Order: sequence, then structure tokens, then C-alpha cells
Amino acid sequence: MSNNIERNAGTPLDLEWVSNSRINKSATHRRTSSLGGRRSIKKTHQAAWLLKAITMIDLTTLEGNDTAGRVQRLCAKAKQPIRSDLKQALGMEDVNLTTGAVCVYPNRVREAVEALHGTDIPVAIVSTGFPSGQGPVEPRVQGIEKLVEQGAKEIDIVIGREHVFTGNWQEIYDNVKAYREACGDTAHVKSIIETGELATLTNVYKASIVCMMAGSDFIKTSTGKTAVNATLPFSLIMCRAIRDYHERTGFKIGFKPAGGIRTGKDALAWLTLIKEELGDEWLNADLFRFGASSLLGDIERQLSHHLTGRYASSKYMPMG
Repeated sequence: MSNNIERNAGTPLDLEWVSNSRINKSATHRRTSSLGGRRSIKKTHQAAWLLKAITMIDLTTLEGNDTAGRVQRLCAKAKQPIRSDLKQALGMEDVNLTTGAVCVYPNRVREAVEALHGTDIPVAIVSTGFPSGQGPVEPRVQGIEKLVEQGAKEIDIVIGREHVFTGNWQEIYDNVKAYREACGDTAHVKSIIETGELATLTNVYKASIVCMMAGSDFIKTSTGKTAVNATLPFSLIMCRAIRDYHERTGFKIGFKPAGGIRTGKDALAWLTLIKEELGDEWLNADLFRFGASSLLGDIERQLSHHLTGRYASSKYMPMG
């Protein structure tokens, strides 16, 4: 994150704020229903927004068959996210265009750090019992400390969702605060609340607020490993929580939707949401990221179509 953004120091846990929070479901769906429709971004403006979206992608591989070679190819794609001929045709040949980060499993941290050496692209690591969020806290804290020592700059932690359902907000607060402290001054923490499993929009808001109070630098929708991941209604509520927290504390918290965002059209809907709910200050990699694996490929195809009028086969946009 930029040195120009004051890092979230956290606040004491305010249970009154949490318990009094209520979300209007129908109003939320009305607000988000038109984001992908009536607001149309076309031609050159669309290309510019798609290029902007690339810089805010956490290019991700979280598969059981991940290998060193797969991670190296992903890092190569992060360093050169679109083909050089497309970049030149778009007048971007002199721009250092990269993705926002590369996100991998903990056992791949050294490979990713080595592959990205000499760049400003941070390595993000999923941790703390990803994706279930189950397990004792102490080994997770020790794991984060080791990952930071190995060069990870961002740690995507997972909250224990069972504490949301039991109303044990103190436990979530204490755990996230411990993870934040384990990151030290070197790495930033992104708290995954797993929106699809929290049952209600009100729970999503409350979990978001508690994670920010505990010192999260980002809040993130999902692991990408559940049936329901990032949706616009969940994202709206998390953006409103970020806005409320900023108004009360002055700290700007980042937002990361993840899981199910696969197309350039999807990306434009989320960018519109961010612009309208949080403002242009949040439209940068310091405060907004997409967690995605296939999104970049579609954006590259859309840019190719913008230039040629034809959709190229995905084999012409390899991941590395």
C-alpha cells in the first residue's frame, strides 16, 4: 500500500455499534440491480477502464495441482499481463503495466518471491486455515510470521465464521488483531469474511466492521472456494461498512471482492460500484483489488476486440 495512505491502526471493539447494525435487504438489491446494466461504458472509455482493472487484479492460483512451474508462469503473466503487440497498439508501450499482486498458497511463497524479484509486484499468501478458517490461532500466528520472513507482503487471513453465528465478536476481533500484529510493519492483512456463508447482509456488515476495528488493511468477500462468492449486494454492504469506518476513524480500508468475477463486464460493474460508493480515491491498487484467476484472460480478449473488432481465441492469450 502507498505510504500516502495512513495504515489502519484499529480501534477498541465497539459492541454497541456492532449490535445496533441493521441492513435493508430489499434496498440493497435495488441499489445493485442496475450496476451491470444502465451504466454503459463503451469504446475507448471501456478500454481505459479495463486497463485500469488489470492493475488491481490479485492474479491467483489456489489449486491442488499447483507446481513451481505454474507459479512461475503466473508471475510472468503478472509482469506482462497483455501481449506486447496489444500494449503497443493501445499506446501503452512506455507504461509499466502489471497486475496488483500475485496470490498463491503458503508453500509457494519462495517461488513467487523469487519470480517477482526486481519488480514492485507484491506476493499475497492465503493463510490461517484457508479456506475453512478452522483451527487453533497460535500456529496460524506463527505461520504468518514465517511467511513474512520469507517475503510475503500481503496475508489473506480467514475469520472463523462460527463466531459470527454465535455472536462471539470478541473472538473474531482478538484473532484478527493477533494476525495483524504478526504481519508487523512489513506486510498487510486482508481479512476474508466469506460472505456466502454468513447467511445475512447484516452479518456481512458486522463482520466487516469488527475486522476493521481489529486493524485489517483490507476486507475481502470470499475464498473463492464456496458455492456463493463475491456478489454485488455483498460488496455494496462491505463498501458501506468501509465508508462508515472511514467517517468515524479517518482510516481508509481496502476492499477485495474474490470468486466468480470472470469477465471484463463483471469488472466494470465492480469498478462502477467502487466509484459511486467510495469515490475515485479507492480506484487504485492500494485500496481495491480483484481476487481472480480467469478475469485477466477475458480482459485481454476484450482489449483485442477493441482493437481488431474480432474476439481472439483464448490460446492467443496464454497465462505465461
